[in-house]
Amino acid sequence: MSSTTIQLDKEVVNLLKETREYPRQTYNELINNMIPVFQAVKKKNQYDEFLHKIQQAKMKELWDNKADEEWENA
Repeated sequence: MSSTTIQLDKEVVNLLKETREYPRQTYNELINNMIPVFQAVKKKNQYDEFLHKIQQAKMKELWDNKADEEWENA
């Protein structure tokens, strides 16, 4: 496996140190553990956005109709 060097702000490094599960855990291990969690959250957010878009159209249909306007003006 090849490796590379990345530059991180000291603040990020400190946050990574605080996040480690054990003192000698490498940043590589830590980030590998974080990636699936981030991907799951991202996927869930995409699903929530999808549902929200579908619901917007239905809510507009339910709330923006002539029958409701007639009741408001009665």
